[in-house]
Amino acid sequence: MQKNEPSYAEAIAEVEKILAHLESGVMDVDGMSAAVKRAADLLQLCRKKLHDTEQSVKKAMGEKDEQNE
Repeated sequence: MQKNEPSYAEAIAEVEKILAHLESGVMDVDGMSAAVKRAADLLQLCRKKLHDTEQSVKKAMGEKDEQNE
């Protein structure tokens, strides 16, 4: 994990806060643009974390299967 990179749970929580703020309708256009960009970045981070976790699980399961043979 990179320095200051949020955990998966923190990233999802921040995306949810951004969505709630966007849905409130009180954000100006500049703020909206920055918020949407931040949410997109966080979602990309979450997808990467999910992918990396999936690969780790597959690797661990493959190693376990090899040990059981």
